[in-house]
Amino acid sequence: MILPSLLAVFAHPDDESLSAGGVLARHAASGARTAVVTATWAEGTHRAAELADALRVLGAGTPRMLGYADARMPESAPGAVRFCDAPLDDAVRRLVTHIREVRPDIVVTHDAYGGLTGHPDHVHTHRVTVLAVQAAGLDRLYPEAGAAWRPRSLYLATHPDSAARNLGALLVRKNRPMFSVPDERVGATVDVRPWLDRKIEAVLAHRSEVERGALPGRIAALPRDGREKLLATEWFVRHELSSESPASLPPASLSPVRTDLTA
Repeated sequence: MILPSLLAVFAHPDDESLSAGGVLARHAASGARTAVVTATWAEGTHRAAELADALRVLGAGTPRMLGYADARMPESAPGAVRFCDAPLDDAVRRLVTHIREVRPDIVVTHDAYGGLTGHPDHVHTHRVTVLAVQAAGLDRLYPEAGAAWRPRSLYLATHPDSAARNLGALLVRKNRPMFSVPDERVGATVDVRPWLDRKIEAVLAHRSEVERGALPGRIAALPRDGREKLLATEWFVRHELSSESPASLPPASLSPVRTDLTA
């Protein structure tokens, strides 16, 4: 069975693999169209090349870069404005263009907290994506960006409180705040163990992050069971679209739902 087409929108190269690599791999393996938009870093940078390698592993096409600079790394897009400082209308327009080109059934992005770390680029990517998903379906908004397209569902990659308690110390550096949502807010809990090898390979394709000891590097240092513990489950909050939108896909459309968060 071919699953619904899926567009993932994340802030940095590696966010797609860490937060939704299993879902991307599963949809691509079924024959569904999948794609990834990355808000920061520019084409021609080393991290864009690493992203291309990761997306090949996941079957998610070639990188789609909005081209803004990372909030903390101006060299990520030389001469470009920081994503958090860019005019909101410009960022929404750029993303609407990709939504209308890909025409996905499902869009996946960061949750309102920006995930466990609350990174400002993650938070801003959430805001821009929520606006762009709505705008993409309105033909009088950004007519130059292509024919209107309204995705059926928007899912927000997250961690439930229970998983944050169990895994957070391994995912977030010591003494930093951690953001999660009540377990009952999670609309889709996805067991991605059948696609875990691809997900891990995609995470490790972000070689510069491995080398500098960021989360991909910490994952690289773990044994197989440790990697599985951190990466084998993906959680999503379903964001309800406007009442004018077609009915949202049920949570199970992402993949089989599993409720045992400790398995």
